[in-house]
Amino acid sequence: MLPLPSPLPVRDGVSPSCTVLPPGHWSTIAEFLAERFVAISADTWLRRIEAGEVVDVNGLAVTPARRFEPHLKVFYYRKFEYEQAIPFEPEVLYRDEHLVIADKPHFLPVAPVGKYVQQTLLVRLKRQLGIDDLVPVHRIDRETAGLVMLSVQPATRNAYHTLFEKRRVEKHYEAIVPWQAGQPMPDVRRSRLAPDSHFMRMREVDGEPNSETHIAMLDQTEHWAHLRLSPVTGRQHQLRVHCAALGMPIRNDAIYPVLLPEAPADFDRPLQLLARELRFVDPLSGESRRFETRLKLAWPVPPLD
Repeated sequence: MLPLPSPLPVRDGVSPSCTVLPPGHWSTIAEFLAERFVAISADTWLRRIEAGEVVDVNGLAVTPARRFEPHLKVFYYRKFEYEQAIPFEPEVLYRDEHLVIADKPHFLPVAPVGKYVQQTLLVRLKRQLGIDDLVPVHRIDRETAGLVMLSVQPATRNAYHTLFEKRRVEKHYEAIVPWQAGQPMPDVRRSRLAPDSHFMRMREVDGEPNSETHIAMLDQTEHWAHLRLSPVTGRQHQLRVHCAALGMPIRNDAIYPVLLPEAPADFDRPLQLLARELRFVDPLSGESRRFETRLKLAWPVPPLD
């Protein structure tokens, strides 16, 4: 889906966010914003409004006293007073008039979400490349490192989105998991994934499978295995859930099989999951494309782990 056109420009790599005002009891737009987005104080919203950083779909500024209008689209900039700095930089592996292929480091979110705005792959690349229309075609987890494809031009974006929607992109990952000699490991894991009771997690449930992962052993030691994981489907956390369900959770996973308490990122313990390779036929040129990450996992696992 193409992003909604915004009356505000991209600023410092950040595209404006949009919210649609729902029916409700609020007397002013400022009152709604302060109540809906509780992480931002009413005083902060007032400062942003007075600075002209909150506007409607026509570019008309929202004032402190502007009355609440249900269904009105309101645009604003997401920003935080503090974001934990992520000390790893992405690398652009390929760029043409339609695509950017980047290596995303561990810990860096693909796009602004939650408590991350400036510390994201998309914002950093927009600033680095000067491409305001840059948009990720697909996502990988913040904790996962490796290849991300981004679209440069709105006019050709849907062609690349369609590749992923129709499963025409061959994707290969690598992971490091705990391993014991003789431990059974299937070639394929198929299951039905559904949201868990905690919003951050997914789980396997009974029913028709909606996820499929092909698994191959690349290398092994006495206690660890280096796997190649090839997802056919692209469900949230699919590889992490499948590995945990097989009794071999990915090394340093803070969500599966047990959700650990939230804590500042430990940059010495990255999730050992890597988006290794992308293959597809370019929908515009018909050319066969193959991209491979330059990043590596910590293999073999250090003996003091």
